[in-house]
Amino acid sequence: MRSVEHGKSLRIPVAETYLEGELHLPAEARGIVVFAHGSGSSRHSPRNQFVAEIVRNCGNATFLFDLLTLDEEAEDEQTAQLRFDIPFLGRRLACATLWLMRQPEAQHLGIGYFGSSTGAAAALVAAAELGSKIQAVVSRGGRPDLAGNALSSVQCPTLLVVGGNDLTVLDLNRKALRRLRCEKQIEIIPDATHLFAEPGALQKVAKLAADWFRTHLAHVEMPRC
Repeated sequence: MRSVEHGKSLRIPVAETYLEGELHLPAEARGIVVFAHGSGSSRHSPRNQFVAEIVRNCGNATFLFDLLTLDEEAEDEQTAQLRFDIPFLGRRLACATLWLMRQPEAQHLGIGYFGSSTGAAAALVAAAELGSKIQAVVSRGGRPDLAGNALSSVQCPTLLVVGGNDLTVLDLNRKALRRLRCEKQIEIIPDATHLFAEPGALQKVAKLAADWFRTHLAHVEMPRC
C-alpha cells in the first residue's frame, strides 16, 4: 500500500454539509484510527496530533477530522450546546466512518476510534451503532458516561485512559466501565490531570493507545464477487 507522507486532505459529505479531515496512510497499515475530539479542540490539536504520530509509528493509519463545521463551531462557542449533543455528534461520526470505509484507501482496513472529552462519548455511541464495523475504541480523559444506554451495546474492545488526579472524570469513567459489556480496561496515569499536560503523561497515553490498536485492529476480509 502506498504511503501518504504528509497526509491527504479530505472533505466528508455528511447531512448536506462537508466536514474537513486529514488522512495519514503509512505503508502496510493494518487499520485506521479515527480521532473524535472534544469541545474547544480541532483536528489540529497538538495533543491529538502527538498521539496520532505514535499510532502511525506503530503501524496504523490515522484520520483526524472535525465533527463540526466552522459555522457550527462558531455557534457552539456562543451556546456550548453542540459539544454536549452526543446523539448528534455520534451520528456525525458514524456517517463519516461509513463514508471513509467506502474510500479505496480504507476499504480493506479495520476501523478504530480514539475519542477525547465529549468526543469519547460520541465514539462509543457510533461504535454501538456500527457494531462489528468498529474493532476498537480508546478514550483519553473522556466522558464515556455521556454515551448513556449505548454503553451496553458497544461490542468492540474499549480502553479508558484517565488521569489519576482528574478525580471527577475518573469516578465517571469507573461507573461507565461497569456498564460496558465488551472486552474492557481502564488505565490510570498517576498524578496526571485532565489534559495530561504533566511531563511524560501524554506519552504514556499515546503508548497505551498505540498498543491497544496494534492488538485489536486488523485487515478486513472483503466479500468475493
